[in-house]
Amino acid sequence: MRIALDIMGGDHAPAAMVEGALQAAEEWSDTELILLGPVERSESLLAGRRPANLSLKAVEEWISAEEEPVRAIRRKKGSTIVVGCRMVREGEAEAFISAGNTGALMAAGTMVTGRIDGIARPALAPMFPTLDGKGMLVLDVGANPEARPEHLEQYALMGSIYAEKVLGFEKPRVGLLNIGIEEGKGTSLIIDSFARIRELPIHFIGNVEARDLLDGGCDVLVCDGFTGNVLLKNTEGVAKAVFGRLKEELTRSPATKLAAAILKPGLKRFAREMDYKEHGGAPLLGLKGPVVKAHGSSDARAVYNAVRQARRFVQRDVIKGISEELQRLG
Repeated sequence: MRIALDIMGGDHAPAAMVEGALQAAEEWSDTELILLGPVERSESLLAGRRPANLSLKAVEEWISAEEEPVRAIRRKKGSTIVVGCRMVREGEAEAFISAGNTGALMAAGTMVTGRIDGIARPALAPMFPTLDGKGMLVLDVGANPEARPEHLEQYALMGSIYAEKVLGFEKPRVGLLNIGIEEGKGTSLIIDSFARIRELPIHFIGNVEARDLLDGGCDVLVCDGFTGNVLLKNTEGVAKAVFGRLKEELTRSPATKLAAAILKPGLKRFAREMDYKEHGGAPLLGLKGPVVKAHGSSDARAVYNAVRQARRFVQRDVIKGISEELQRLG
């Protein structure tokens, strides 16, 4: 298996990307990691550590986080993101991972790798942490700010297949994000989407409210990209604020410091369960090949887990599963 990795994307690029690739290459000898970026920068970071299953591909151009996505991929056809998506399309790599510009990766995935026949719009599907430690797949979280009922219907189908094949959920529970659990509530988009999704051959449990998500109200959560993006960023903000305030309180006095020492193992375990780094990245579901968006703040551990996720994406043949289900539905 060959997985291409953009070393120039993300807040901690290229060091974190290269170190994560090294860890992955050492863990999975059956997988070749192809690093896309300036060769001299890769070599300096590798410092002589070069597993046999890690190779370098010279790419001297990349897209920054500030660039307008569609304009950037048209101007920079030799950038790491465009090259990686092209490698997947042409069979030079079975999967591509980038922590770079999300919009550019989405645009390149759609325009260069291409969509699965029958898919109207691909969706960005990250894992949302839950208190039971299992996590929940959420789609879409920003690939398409506006959506129609048929898009949410396809998100539900793709999410269910991915959750079962890659994440290991048996008969994953699919929920539709809404302001109430009653059928008939919500906007016309949600009401019409509900009617479509319940006809799919998946385990649809109906509407789910945001307050139930952390408790693991469902395994796959379906929403439009605008709502999903707000949900994701609000959750990240709340988690950051809570952990920050907790740290302040536990270091306020000698007594609280003693309590912190006793609680430390449990708090570290909880923090790890709620950490995006443990989930790797978010697949762009609906493309003709596996493309994974790693978190922009990914460290080496997150990159390692993104590779693990990409391997399962390929091994479980998710693309074929989605295509066959679409054909069966007509």
